[in-house]
Amino acid sequence: MTIQVLTKTAVQTSPLTSLQSGQWVKLICGASYQHLPVIRDLAVVYTLAGVDCIDMAADPAVVAAVRHGVEAALALVSHVPNGFRHRPWLMVSLNDGEDPHFRKAVLGSEGCATGCPQPCVSVCPAAAIESVMDLPAVEILPERCYGCGRCLPVCPGALIETVSRPLRVGAIATQLLPTLDAIEIHTQPGRQTEFAELWQSLGVAVKKLKLVAVSCPDGPALVEYLRQLSDIMQPVPAALVWQTDGRPMSGDIGVGTTHAAVKLAQKVLNAGLPGHVQLAGGTNAHTIAKLSQRQLLRSTSGIANMADPRKQTVSGVAYGSYARRLVLPYLTETGSIEVDLDSLTQAVQLAQTLVDPIRQLG
Repeated sequence: MTIQVLTKTAVQTSPLTSLQSGQWVKLICGASYQHLPVIRDLAVVYTLAGVDCIDMAADPAVVAAVRHGVEAALALVSHVPNGFRHRPWLMVSLNDGEDPHFRKAVLGSEGCATGCPQPCVSVCPAAAIESVMDLPAVEILPERCYGCGRCLPVCPGALIETVSRPLRVGAIATQLLPTLDAIEIHTQPGRQTEFAELWQSLGVAVKKLKLVAVSCPDGPALVEYLRQLSDIMQPVPAALVWQTDGRPMSGDIGVGTTHAAVKLAQKVLNAGLPGHVQLAGGTNAHTIAKLSQRQLLRSTSGIANMADPRKQTVSGVAYGSYARRLVLPYLTETGSIEVDLDSLTQAVQLAQTLVDPIRQLG
């Protein structure tokens, strides 16, 4: 029965058709997030909720955890109805230089001061900072930290700092990329040389991918910079996505964080670059409504019959910190969310509140 459901659904849809129809939804696990049990559970929940792509750290253990989660989800399709559309594409994130997505928080050697109220513990969205029992100290769990930086300004003694997480691109290109569907390159305006070097180092492996995404925040001469990157990548060997990273890792903070992502998406759309535009950075439950208000969704733009509507409308949305926090109460420390089918169903239903709106407008 499960096989019949999977086969029928796979024929009807695919991640590529979602992208082309403006209904693409991506889950961001985090470019430096490595908490394997939670990552595995996230993959289970959001595969069943119907995402098109899962973006993760370029770490073999993380990729394996996501694969296990996807396979577990496929075995549960008949038990959790009205969500699954197709097997999501698997993507890893790379960077061409310093980037907040590729860092970890660390505590200085001095440790916490006696009597410190430890606000870092409560402000951390990933539960990556824990109080040490009977000591005026905290412990930062590196596998849970994804570099959001919210602990830095609240530390009374300014004792927390960040360290960059270097990637061995050569090893990634030869070992990971042949097993994946997509990559995302994080960059910033002014790094043409660094981007070109990274692109060159990926070699022939990139030619076999189904999708290449470029994630970039706003900055000086952004549009011209993206045009230069487009030239560097020619001929693009796959579908091309420009990810407008409005306010990184902030979607769970509040309603207003989505404004920067929507504003940046409009700016990139106006540039008429080849490829698709997808939001990230501050996206949350209010993003689709904001896009709809500005007629930036394919189904609300009034231009659905134009030859190439991608220049005026976004092709999809990626959800990161908000998506993770939304279902966090249901995730396990063992990576076995499916043990309790009722809890799994509730988690999937919550996840669908992010996945479904862009498709219900279609």
